[in-house]
Amino acid sequence: MRGASILPARTSHPAHFGALLWFILADPSLVLQCLARMSSELPSIPAGIPEPGLYIVATPIGNLGDITLRAIAVLQGCALIACEDTRVTGKLLKHLGIKARLQRLDDHASADARARVIDEARVSPVALVSDAGTPLISDPGYRLVREARASGVTVTSIPGPCAAVSALAMAGLPSDRFLFAGFLPVKDKARRDTLEGLAGIAATLVLYETAPRLERTLQAIAELWPEREVAVARELTKLHEECRSGTAASLAEHYAAHPPKGEIVLLVGPPGEDEAPVLDTDVLLRAALADAGPGKAAGIVAKATGIDRATLYARALELKGE
Repeated sequence: MRGASILPARTSHPAHFGALLWFILADPSLVLQCLARMSSELPSIPAGIPEPGLYIVATPIGNLGDITLRAIAVLQGCALIACEDTRVTGKLLKHLGIKARLQRLDDHASADARARVIDEARVSPVALVSDAGTPLISDPGYRLVREARASGVTVTSIPGPCAAVSALAMAGLPSDRFLFAGFLPVKDKARRDTLEGLAGIAATLVLYETAPRLERTLQAIAELWPEREVAVARELTKLHEECRSGTAASLAEHYAAHPPKGEIVLLVGPPGEDEAPVLDTDVLLRAALADAGPGKAAGIVAKATGIDRATLYARALELKGE
């Protein structure tokens, strides 16, 4: 997911600040006692420079207040930070008052670039961050971590914000079993094929989607699973955070009238016991094409599945040409 911005928490309200100011002015000594007690009860935060190794550091997904004390301590102790975009990470470090050397390490990074990061991690602490959230969760870093472990470099995860987990926690869908599938393909046919492949999984599906593609993705889900409960989570941890639930068709209608912005977490509830299996239309069309032309084959499959004949005819022509 993309970069964070400096935004107030949803619970911020001017009245809260007024009450806090009154509390401080009324009895400053009591405030000092409270701070002393809080300090004594906080868990210890490692001080100084971390041990050599690769540190996978989660960063905020929208509200910079979500950065953890441990993440700050690790970033302060790393001379090199490998990141998805140096501009985005640079803004975060500036906000935190941290100076470090940044190296871009995205999906297009070469093996030599990864090797240089690993070589440095052998002798000093190196952090890996994404633009927002937990690295590797639909973000770059898998190859670096795999190669670092294979090279004997210690890899440590510094946990924190993750859009997929945050959305799952607030959506009200079954969370005992879930499958994270990342971003769906851009093209309609590939998107539908991917969704069909997920049809039989008895778990909540957690997907990432962009605002421009949300409506088409919801329409595809509505065609496949019209009765399943779906949730759309957006603007997570920001001032206008939203999690809207309903059928895919109702959500598609809503967002057609109210276009969303930014990146989105899309959750699809597990199949019900009476949900009909999804038919592979390519298999049906190929079988029909063995004895009929594209037009007739499309008509046969349309009658059997209820899918639009024109859509099936276009696909039948593609299959005939293969």
